[in-house]
Amino acid sequence: MSRIGKQLIPLPTSVTVEVNSGIVTVKGPKGELTQPLSSRVTIETADGTVSVNRIDDEKYSRADHGLYRSLIANMVQGVNEGFVKHLILEGVGFKVAMAGKGLKMSLGFSHDVTYQPPENIDISVDANKITVTGINKQLVGQTAADIRALKKPEPYKGKGIRYEGEYIIRKSGKAAGGGSD
Repeated sequence: MSRIGKQLIPLPTSVTVEVNSGIVTVKGPKGELTQPLSSRVTIETADGTVSVNRIDDEKYSRADHGLYRSLIANMVQGVNEGFVKHLILEGVGFKVAMAGKGLKMSLGFSHDVTYQPPENIDISVDANKITVTGINKQLVGQTAADIRALKKPEPYKGKGIRYEGEYIIRKSGKAAGGGSD
């Protein structure tokens, strides 16, 4: 049995989970999320917990068991607490500022780069720190990855956009002297 799939999902009092015609809806204080449900799994709600069960022991049913348990757990956490990703902008002359709901960044190119976030994603800027927040874990992670991809950190000086806590492996530059005669 799936080690992840058999774990119960604790349900906070402010969150409700409903299943209607193959679609799971999770409502909470921060919003509402929906997810299509595989026909290989069933969902039961009882005593403040949600359990995900599979209908048989086939290969794809076992795979869906853990997957849908994780997806629903992320939905419950998202509508209750939300998700946050922090990005750090490093480099001389690199700047970031809010432009409406989007970002306007000076990243060393000949032009400024603008980024408009998707719906239901909030972005804030504090000096050189970009904060991405939202209730959908997949969308928050993808938005942070899209922003990071605009100027990935380079290995020599570490300039670029990186995740908070990400360690950039540095390379040494050219070795001085020692040339052949």
